[in-house]
Amino acid sequence: MSRGPTPTGDAPDPTADRPAALAGADGTLARATGTIAPLPPTPSIPRPTGTPSSGFLARATLLSAALSMAGALLGLGRDQALAQLFGAGAETDAFLVAWTVPEMASTLLIEDGMAFVLVPAFSLALARRAHGTGSPDPVRALVAASLPRLFLALAGAAAVLAAGAPLLVSVLAPGLTDPSLAVSCTRLTATCVLSFGLAGYCSAALRAHRSYLAPGAIYIAYNAAIIAAMFALGAHWGVRSAALGVAVGGCLMAAVQAPSLWRRVAGRPRRPAVTHGYAEDGGRAFAVGLVVAVLLFALCRQSQVLIERYFASGLPAGAISHLNYAQKIAQLPMSLSMMVCVVTFPVVARAIAEGDTRRAGERVERDLLLMACLVLLGAAVVVACAPQLVQLLFQRGAFTAEDTAATAAVMRVYALGLLGHTLVGALVRSYFSAGRTTWFPLGAMGAGALATVVAGAWAVDPWGARGIAAANAAGITLTALLLLLGLGGLREKPLGPSDGAARVRADRGTSRCRGGRGCCAGHPDHPLGPRTVPVRVGRVAAALLRPVLAAVCAAGAGLFCAGPPDSPAASLAARCTCVTAVFLLLAWLLDAAGARSLLLSVTHSVRSSVTRKLRHGR
Repeated sequence: MSRGPTPTGDAPDPTADRPAALAGADGTLARATGTIAPLPPTPSIPRPTGTPSSGFLARATLLSAALSMAGALLGLGRDQALAQLFGAGAETDAFLVAWTVPEMASTLLIEDGMAFVLVPAFSLALARRAHGTGSPDPVRALVAASLPRLFLALAGAAAVLAAGAPLLVSVLAPGLTDPSLAVSCTRLTATCVLSFGLAGYCSAALRAHRSYLAPGAIYIAYNAAIIAAMFALGAHWGVRSAALGVAVGGCLMAAVQAPSLWRRVAGRPRRPAVTHGYAEDGGRAFAVGLVVAVLLFALCRQSQVLIERYFASGLPAGAISHLNYAQKIAQLPMSLSMMVCVVTFPVVARAIAEGDTRRAGERVERDLLLMACLVLLGAAVVVACAPQLVQLLFQRGAFTAEDTAATAAVMRVYALGLLGHTLVGALVRSYFSAGRTTWFPLGAMGAGALATVVAGAWAVDPWGARGIAAANAAGITLTALLLLLGLGGLREKPLGPSDGAARVRADRGTSRCRGGRGCCAGHPDHPLGPRTVPVRVGRVAAALLRPVLAAVCAAGAGLFCAGPPDSPAASLAARCTCVTAVFLLLAWLLDAAGARSLLLSVTHSVRSSVTRKLRHGR
């Protein structure tokens, strides 16, 4: 029996060769409405059934998680090297101000912004390519239309950022006593705007092709370059060597993906032109409204880091570094849990492109609960083991025991917002997976950022860095709540024959909506598809309470579990074991995220596999 494709850089699309019939247009986007037009199903032909198997998604998730873990471990090694070589003082504070540029660039251009725009666009182009729709090839047309313009825009932005580095530093951290070092580092890190943009473009395109090896390896190359630069040049350049490593690592991120993307795009034969009424304007790859909405959301989300560093710049030296190290450790569980939606986001976007919103909604609901369980288990470990984690990872060289205590205290507060960060990352994909312009995520994120500012201004004086971390947790939790409630406004109804006929007429150009005043684009049955993925909010919210309860109890048990006081490694192992055991037990008792059925399914699969092997051995 065939196991399906392995999710590597050369793996074929698991749905590309499966039979399905779709009435669609060419590979372009609707200009008038600023949206991506999904492929409308015909009333007489069933919707496509070519969905990736559970085995493929599991293998892809494991591969992405393994590569993400490797990149995260190298990221910890990078932070360890930074702490060991330069400590936690004025020099590292200056570098971390410059580090804001790659942090924001990775959010805008790799993790969120670029992916939200490109994955739905490439998913739509691939769906049309698979069914012979588009002229001459939707994927090539999309690349030809978007990549040159993106390159020029990113190059210009990088140049402007490098030239305006002094102004940027004065805005980000007005409390620095000597901003010259931060300016020098910022000019080096400004190059990552171009390199990260190209890396994010390749990553989104490859993931839409269901290829996860090369995109998952980018942070391995990136962090390896920074570590090598610090050890090779740190004695002569100081902390500037880390900024140089950022510049070199960004170039490597794009380089490791380029060959795989070239094979995907250039290796496909061109298909004949098949059009169904839409204008052949493949050069207009993205609606301006969609791009602006995505970028503003990502900027607003990343503004939480800017808010933190603005408030922390007025605290004693080292506060920014303590916040940074605490955030890096605390967000490891979130990064691993996000691998679930990194893998399934192209699946959701493809389902939307094919008009199957029910399948997309069910996929999103399962992902939310699974990701919540994963991140809450990690948050419980962080709360219970914060001092031991920081001591083992960073307490060496110039990083003292006082730095460990301060970082651990901040890290425990950060853990309170991990569920909010994870839910925001997952929920926002439900809004942008249809490739349509929507401003609700920006409004929700703006409300969260405002809450962070208000809470941070109130809490920074009495509680210092811990107050800043608490404000971060409060703001992102508010955003997650608003995004979840926002999905309750859409209720999908199954398509009937008349609805399908209306979509076909719209596709043929006989009843095309121009998207003007009074346009029906917000309706679920509009020819351009739904504005978001339908999610049963009440059911999801009730199900989330179970892993939250399990995590609270597990963290409490871990705090009371005392290991050997003279061995942080043994104490960490004892507490981690206790937290994991309590969480898994409660998850089973509460059936969090379907833990019982999942365990039964895994047990049945293992038993069946063993039985087959025994029979074969006979």
